Amino acid sequence: QVQLVESGGGLVQAGGSLRLSCVGSGRTFSMYTMGWFRQAPGKEREFVAAITWSGSGTAYGDSVKGRVTISRDNAQNAVYLQMNSLKPEDTAVYFCAASVQNWALGRRPNDYDYWGQGTQVTVSS
Repeated sequence: QVQLVESGGGLVQAGGSLRLSCVGSGRTFSMYTMGWFRQAPGKEREFVAAITWSGSGTAYGDSVKGRVTISRDNAQNAVYLQMNSLKPEDTAVYFCAASVQNWALGRRPNDYDYWGQGTQVTVSS
């Protein structure tokens, strides 16, 4: 089992950048595929990005592709989401998640086993 804590959210103007961090507890962090999702009020949870346990494989949601980069540092039990060229429609709570299917890059919330509490990102126009 792993506990996940996100940080780095905040208020930013359109066109700006943010870097979200997610730190996990436990020695097994490096065994998980890690993902980022987001959820805006009244909308379903949306896939943003995922990275395999080794970092060799990544995947991105269509709405953010080309603007975000996911990375991880297993020595620090951390995964990061660098977001650039932010738009007002990127406003949401961003969640970090861990999947025991560490060979896969799941795009559905049900593909993930553990979740953080989320961090709010607000992009003003």
